[in-house]
Formats: sequence, structure tokens, C-alpha cells
Amino acid sequence: MTDNTKHIEAILERNKRVESDKAWEVSVFRRLFIAATTYLTGCIFLWLIDQPYFFFHAFVPTGGYILSTLSLPWIKQWWIKRNV
Repeated sequence: MTDNTKHIEAILERNKRVESDKAWEVSVFRRLFIAATTYLTGCIFLWLIDQPYFFFHAFVPTGGYILSTLSLPWIKQWWIKRNV
């Protein structure tokens, strides 16, 4: 194998890793997993401090997270247009 072939293969492997990372970052599964973890953590914390209706109140941080994931693509596009 020539050096150029090795270099091209290394670039292709890197591109695969980058594409996989990007797919993970935008996946619905990742967002739902983080939302569920946030909700469970909120429930446990609120339960420990004896907050009434802790199951209901734990939706506040979870809802904030979900809203932030819905608004970030729009904000990202706006930022790119203004700064790049």
C-alpha cells in the first residue's frame, strides 16, 4: 500500500467516525434518553426534599431540555448565517 492510499483510508475512517458522532448528536433516541434521565433525576431529587407532586414538578427541567433541543437547530442556522 502506498502512503497516499493509507492517507486516504485514514481520512475515510475519520469521516465515518465524524458521521457517526453527528448521527448520535441529532438522534431522537439520544434526546429521549437524556429527557428520561433528566425526569428520573428530577423525580428522585424532588422526592428526597419532600416536594409534593414531585412526579409532576419533574417535568419542568425535562420540558426545558426538550424545548432547547427543538429550538437549537433554528438558532444554529441563524448564528451560522450571521457569523460565517
